[in-house]
Amino acid sequence: MTLGAIGGEAAMPYVHDVLDELHLRHPELTVEVRSLGFAEQFAELADGGVQAAFLRPPLPPDLDSVTLTAEPRVVCLAEDDPLAAADRLDLTDLGDRPVVDVPPEVPRFWWDFWAANPRPDGRPARFGPVVSGVEGLLLAVARGQAVAFLPAAARTLFPRPGVRYVDVPGLPPTRAALAWHRAHASHPSTSAAAEAARRVRANHRTARGGNPPRRCARNAPSSCAR
Repeated sequence: MTLGAIGGEAAMPYVHDVLDELHLRHPELTVEVRSLGFAEQFAELADGGVQAAFLRPPLPPDLDSVTLTAEPRVVCLAEDDPLAAADRLDLTDLGDRPVVDVPPEVPRFWWDFWAANPRPDGRPARFGPVVSGVEGLLLAVARGQAVAFLPAAARTLFPRPGVRYVDVPGLPPTRAALAWHRAHASHPSTSAAAEAARRVRANHRTARGGNPPRRCARNAPSSCAR
């Protein structure tokens, strides 16, 4: 089985929980987790290059998914940006800062969510350099070329010299999900991954309800009971 993961998702505890669940129920399976860039994440699912993928919605309408967790988003700023000293910021504070952009192959609806475009007052975001993945994004930010919005877990996943993360309470939260293409839903590997994700989500809901939480798989930058 080949699963995809965008950004730093492969390090997150809910991903390890899904992999543990898969191993528990299908010990004969060998699972490879492949890193996906911004432009290829949806195409790999459509083409069958991966049977399912750990992604960050919004998702195209031809994908189904299981939501695994939600968390706030933060703004990623150059360390010498005057705004980087703040504990929290509003989108209005960032109005004149360009946001990193992505190649045209990346669905615009997906990047508009991540770029907070348009802003709450209806103004379009101003875009800066084009990047194809997280490392290029962080480099553009560190060089002061643009800002970016990332999951709050980026603080732990992507510590970088010259980069600072600041809370933006007004941003809608981000969700993390295991997604698959509807056309491949009956594939045995896809079905197994989806069922493992559903079981992990159900276990996490039970833990929040007051029963003993299931073990967090490995040390990772987020609570597995979320």
